[in-house]
Amino acid sequence: MIRTLRIFARNRSGATAAEFALTLPLFLAFVFTFFGVGSVFWANAGLRNAVGEGARVATLFPRRSNTEIQNAVSGNSFGLASVMAAPTITAGTANAQDFVDITVTVTPHFDLFFIDVEPITLSETRRVYRPA
Repeated sequence: MIRTLRIFARNRSGATAAEFALTLPLFLAFVFTFFGVGSVFWANAGLRNAVGEGARVATLFPRRSNTEIQNAVSGNSFGLASVMAAPTITAGTANAQDFVDITVTVTPHFDLFFIDVEPITLSETRRVYRPA
């Protein structure tokens, strides 16, 4: 009996497969976590792009309406189109110059490795001075 156990103890033919089986779940957890964090950065980039396009449209002459600015923001967001609400556009005057503040706040739902995480709120605001 002891002789048989010693034979099995010396046999190393399945060691690589066993080590792989032990490390694979940890490796996959890291990979899925990186994809989850990357999707947050992707959504933030889409939000910044959308608000930047809205700011560009707001500076065009002749002066664009708030609806046109909102359409520009909604049409140029990537990664957020299904969860993005209408942007908030607030008009004002500073030093005799008209401006608009374009604000978009989004709370997308992300899963990290099949675990629900707390909602992440992404927000972007730009102040744009409008032509006369």
